[in-house]
Amino acid sequence: MNAMTATGTARRAARSDTLKYAARTGFTARGVIHLLVGVLALRIALGDGGTTADQGGALAEIAGQPFGKVLLWAMGVGLAALALWQLSEAAFGAAGPDGHKPRKRLAAGAQGVFYGFVSYSVLAFAIGSRGSGGGSSDQQSQDVTAKALGLPAGQWLVCAAALVVVGAGLWIGFQAARRKYREEMRTGEMSRRVRRAVDVTGIGGGVARGLVFAAAGGFAVAAAVTYDPEKAKGMDDTIRAFRETPAGPWLLVVLAVGLMLFGVFSFAMARWRKL
Repeated sequence: MNAMTATGTARRAARSDTLKYAARTGFTARGVIHLLVGVLALRIALGDGGTTADQGGALAEIAGQPFGKVLLWAMGVGLAALALWQLSEAAFGAAGPDGHKPRKRLAAGAQGVFYGFVSYSVLAFAIGSRGSGGGSSDQQSQDVTAKALGLPAGQWLVCAAALVVVGAGLWIGFQAARRKYREEMRTGEMSRRVRRAVDVTGIGGGVARGLVFAAAGGFAVAAAVTYDPEKAKGMDDTIRAFRETPAGPWLLVVLAVGLMLFGVFSFAMARWRKL
């Protein structure tokens, strides 16, 4: 098999209906995780400090339900398919007139890597390795930051990576506010009422998600500047930090609702995303 034939085979596999349906399952899994994280964040805002508002807490909630392990496996496989589909868009171009632009393909590649790690975490949790999939995001962030700070030019590396996360968070929120997600969805198949609902979830959820990323990146910047890995925060501590602002728990309530909206928006993506 020559290189051209292999490329053509890979392209057809990437665009197969099976992979597309599986990728839609991945969007659904993403929605379930964000919906549960939002619920857990809301519990914290209302005074239940015993819950963990991150991916590990969400997976633990799922595992505790009837057929929870089966659902975890389905989510993990769906997220893996979503990662493969994103990587295929990076390799062969995305749907739409500008799908072959370098910016689009680079973004698809980054998302493919991200969802690959998320899939690994979910599957590791399903197998029983909670240190990989369900451990404290805060401790993991501090451990990674401490190791990175110990490298040559570690402060600069951590600071640069943290600034990238801050920028990504701001970009996510900005793009959501501009309703750029509409370019990736089959809006012509939606009724006016559905489009309005998608806009509410897409804007509110995207801004909330971007805010969490930007805040986590900000804490990582502080850890780099002060050479103190204890200042790095995972999703749980980042979310809890919103409760300590002058706005008190109400800001966290708003953030929690936003994360739940992003979960619902992910369900809409599973239904109407162009694949």
